[in-house]
Amino acid sequence: MPSLFPLLLATHVTLAIALFVPGLVLPFTLRGRQAVAEPGRVVRGLLWVQAHGTLVIGAGLAVTGVAMITVLGSRMLEEPWLLIALATYGLTAAVVFFVQRPSLQDLLGRGQGRTDEDRVAWRTGARRQRYLAYGVTTAVGLIAFLMSTKPSLW
Repeated sequence: MPSLFPLLLATHVTLAIALFVPGLVLPFTLRGRQAVAEPGRVVRGLLWVQAHGTLVIGAGLAVTGVAMITVLGSRMLEEPWLLIALATYGLTAAVVFFVQRPSLQDLLGRGQGRTDEDRVAWRTGARRQRYLAYGVTTAVGLIAFLMSTKPSLW
């Protein structure tokens, strides 16, 4: 019987990417929204995935993660690089879900406003979202580095 690990790994990585892509991409769509009243299809699709698919994708990640640990053995959980990657992943997912997602939906939902004060507040919020996306991207890069190099940390 062939090993299920490659399929589990591919599914897990695909789900992980799907979970973070809206949080990474959507903040940068705010930059050009000054004249756009209605978001395009791609932005609407990413918003839908972020609003409705997060729990399903998260559940799929949990199932495939547990399945990979079952296939590889629980000794994998003793690896320092994996523990740091999992902690970084959990923290990043919490920031995206509880901080970035509500703020982003609010920014996209209310538009830039009509007064100069509203537009300045909107631009400040959009800039904050982009900085948060840079942080999420850095965390995803750290996770990818740890998963691909498996460094000996201690």
